[in-house]
Amino acid sequence: MVKNIDEMQQFGKDNMDATMKSFGMFSKSMQAIAAEVADYSKKVFEQSTAATEKLIGAKSLDKAVEVQSDYVKTSYEGFVAEATKLGELYTALAKEAYKPFEGQFGKMASVK
Repeated sequence: MVKNIDEMQQFGKDNMDATMKSFGMFSKSMQAIAAEVADYSKKVFEQSTAATEKLIGAKSLDKAVEVQSDYVKTSYEGFVAEATKLGELYTALAKEAYKPFEGQFGKMASVK
């Protein structure tokens, strides 16, 4: 009986340690994601400002259409690249947050 209580206490401590590690990894990953989103937002703002200036300075309708088309194309490509990057960051977040618990599932079955 005492052995089982000690095992349960150790199991609880191990779970708490794994949870704290997971929260630490989660926090770091969320900071990286927030920094990436902030950088992307800044880049989009700068690109849209530059495109607006070019559009205002266009001397003909053809040039205006060309500027707008280039902006739409680069914006779309940038968005797809950023969405892919964020998807990879979120995948890494899930993997890192799960890592501390990998060994716990085997222990759980042996404690029962």
